[in-house]
Amino acid sequence: MEETADNSGHAPTREPELPDAELAARARDGDEPAFEELFVRHRRRVALIAARFFRDRRQVEEVVQESFTKAFFALGEFTGRRDASFAAWLARISFNACYDELRRQKRRPEGALEEMTEEEADRLRGRLRGDAEGQAVSRDLAAKLLARLSPEDRLVLVMLDVEGLSVAEIAAVNGWTASKVKVRAHRARAHLRRVLERFL
Repeated sequence: MEETADNSGHAPTREPELPDAELAARARDGDEPAFEELFVRHRRRVALIAARFFRDRRQVEEVVQESFTKAFFALGEFTGRRDASFAAWLARISFNACYDELRRQKRRPEGALEEMTEEEADRLRGRLRGDAEGQAVSRDLAAKLLARLSPEDRLVLVMLDVEGLSVAEIAAVNGWTASKVKVRAHRARAHLRRVLERFL
């Protein structure tokens, strides 16, 4: 935010922040500082989304960089539509980047619980009460449990149970129907429940 001096001798005044949509339009037209401002405003949010899926700081940073790179080259798509906020549009790109990274990993699901220490296992047993799968998603051990799920199942559970997105929002982000989101969520929870039952 820039300050402008007042010729009357008064204290400098601050120019109002430009809205994201205006910055995006300027960035699309080649204004690099405008895109840098968008990066500064939204980097933390993208990093938080990535951290829901990856514990490794390097992977999180890779997702952040990939998300903003894709956003930069797709600015024309955003500036051509006024029905969504830049933050929501960028979140969709970020979730897709996480999904792509999950698929690239091709991790063996068997390794997830093998990495769990006995102390972590005790904490897990002590914390799971009632709706076990829902609680597991919201706890700090969720990453090791969710790693056993397919990328699609992991994506929908994080978006639904951790990020708190609605079925309609998830459908819009992924280009799915609402019924597909519900079916995917049901199957993902059933899979996670089987994982917990086997472990406990």
